[in-house]
Amino acid sequence: MTDQQLRRPAGLRPFDRVLVANRGEIAVRVIRTLQRLGIDAVAVYSDADRDAPHVALADRAVRIGPAPAADSYLDPERLVRAAVESGAEAVHPGYGFLSEHAGFARACADAGLVFIGPGERALDVMGDKIRAKQHVAANGVPVVPGVADPSLDDDALLDAAESVGYPILVKPSAGGGGKGMQLARDRRELAEALPAARRVAAAAFGDDTLLLERFIERPRHIEVQVLADAHGAVVHLGERECSLQRRHQKVIEEAPSVLIDERTRERIGRAACEAARSVDYRGAGTVEFLVSDAAPGEFFFIEMNTRLQVEHPVTELVTGVDLVEQQLRIAAGEPLALEQAGLRLDGHAIEARLYAERPADGFLPSTGPVLAWHPPTGDGVRVDAGLRTGQEITAHYDPMLAKLVAWGPDRPTALARLRAAIDEAVVLGVETNLEYLAALLDDPEVRAGRLHTGLIDERPAPAAAPPSPAALAAAVELAESEALADAGPDAHAWQRERGWRIARGGRDAAAPAPGPAAAPDTAGPLAVRAPDGAVWVHADGRAQRIVPTDRRAALELRLAAAERGGAADPVLRAPMPGTVTSVLVTDGDAVDAGAPILAIEAMKMEHRVTAPLAGVVRLSVELGAQVSRDQLVARVEPHEEPGHDGPEAAVSEASDAKASDSAASGPADSGGADPTAQTATTTDEQGAPQWTTS
Repeated sequence: MTDQQLRRPAGLRPFDRVLVANRGEIAVRVIRTLQRLGIDAVAVYSDADRDAPHVALADRAVRIGPAPAADSYLDPERLVRAAVESGAEAVHPGYGFLSEHAGFARACADAGLVFIGPGERALDVMGDKIRAKQHVAANGVPVVPGVADPSLDDDALLDAAESVGYPILVKPSAGGGGKGMQLARDRRELAEALPAARRVAAAAFGDDTLLLERFIERPRHIEVQVLADAHGAVVHLGERECSLQRRHQKVIEEAPSVLIDERTRERIGRAACEAARSVDYRGAGTVEFLVSDAAPGEFFFIEMNTRLQVEHPVTELVTGVDLVEQQLRIAAGEPLALEQAGLRLDGHAIEARLYAERPADGFLPSTGPVLAWHPPTGDGVRVDAGLRTGQEITAHYDPMLAKLVAWGPDRPTALARLRAAIDEAVVLGVETNLEYLAALLDDPEVRAGRLHTGLIDERPAPAAAPPSPAALAAAVELAESEALADAGPDAHAWQRERGWRIARGGRDAAAPAPGPAAAPDTAGPLAVRAPDGAVWVHADGRAQRIVPTDRRAALELRLAAAERGGAADPVLRAPMPGTVTSVLVTDGDAVDAGAPILAIEAMKMEHRVTAPLAGVVRLSVELGAQVSRDQLVARVEPHEEPGHDGPEAAVSEASDAKASDSAASGPADSGGADPTAQTATTTDEQGAPQWTTS
């Protein structure tokens, strides 16, 4: 099912020209509907997005500033000026960025532009979680017990939490998408969570006001899609199950929910419509509820998102309604052509969010060039993406790359189609969560529909898997073809020989220089060379990064590990590129193992760097510094221990390593040799590259 198959009411195009004030896959999604309706689409872009897919797809594009979002996509003045100068009549904000910013909506109105979203009252009321809860509660919508008082500081919130009871969820009042949310199970955890949540809220939303809510164990996250026009009509389009979350971020969504029966669907839908009606809502919106897994007839209002949701495609696929088109027509003043009695849910749809992240490293964001992107195809498969081969994924924006969606006449069929699509999708050049998504869909609880918001967090952290034999063979074959191409017609016999095999051992050799990417081969593994010399391979349904190393590098890693005598590496490196948002110690402070040293923020995520051992901190960066991945940020000098034996063990280890015929090392940040790493070498006496996974 595609956008072209979505039902659309008859009528003239609602606007002649619309500016899309967003980027990435949502900008592409909106532009496609605009162009289908014959509306001129205007894209905006920062310097980082000059060659992005949404820019190429639009009818025209306007530069709005440098890469940082604060100087481009989050600047209302630049966006309004771009709309006016391009001759746009209306502005579609997408989601995220300024989509729920009342000031941006007012700026559009002041400039004579139509803001494709709700009115200012809805944005003001529902954009503040504290005010929204108080408002809907006064209108008879049930809410979760909690504390919603913007005047309370951290100490007052700590005291007020006692009346709510633990566990408690800390939430930024002005935010959305799970940003800044923290779970605290006792007073000590709450004391640590409050300042961290305030920092993220201030950085992401410009408002550090917090609220507290009772955390309901094993809850289901159910949200209801609503549409409302300027003539008083409000309808709902059923519910979405969004319970599969990691750190309060949705990962997989589906429609409808297997938990909700027809009677509850009617009741929760009616409550959602009442919440929208209470603020004179206009456009597409989503009302979110917590539903008890043990008592599915009970539901509690969480918040209302006054915009299009990331997961809107699953609703489109089961209702046949193009929600972007409905937004456009409502904004143009047209009455809804949909009636509640005529809306039916057909089949089942499931969506998986594809992120540039490293699941085995705590889901840290991943950056770099996209060396290959091949979206999946097939019956019932829809891909919403703003991605192309050659695109640079930076730390400036959210790490979501695409959404993989599958529709089926029933849930098992939709699951099977999405699972096949994940295996088929190819992204090389940046780490992604594709393999993690596949494992999640294979989980027996997920397949049975026994979901809750804590299910993912109950599972073991994903671990890095060694490269498969097929991936290693593809990497060797690529290196061999590059060597032959470099040697030309005068190649020696050993260079022309294709008798390579997977083996341990080999002599010192320089890694092959980066070369052109191999041509895609849909019949087998795809291998491409990255600019840093690594080889990326898609084989066995997953992407694998294989890093060339040589004997000297392997020896150096083993020496460093031996010198530490099994102790933790004292060097602290940035786990991702980003900005140092807080420095929690002073240079020269004594710290215990596990003590937080500093925090780095990138792609709307804050990561704390902690001390690997007890000792004295030596800082290498300052607050506000921009750091790259693996950059040295601090060092912990261990306390002197009496009776330390010195470097003799290291010398012995070095001798063993030098005498060994093979030494497979882990990645440079692994802290030492990895005895499970696999290497691929030639058996020729001339030597060959040695490979390890990253």
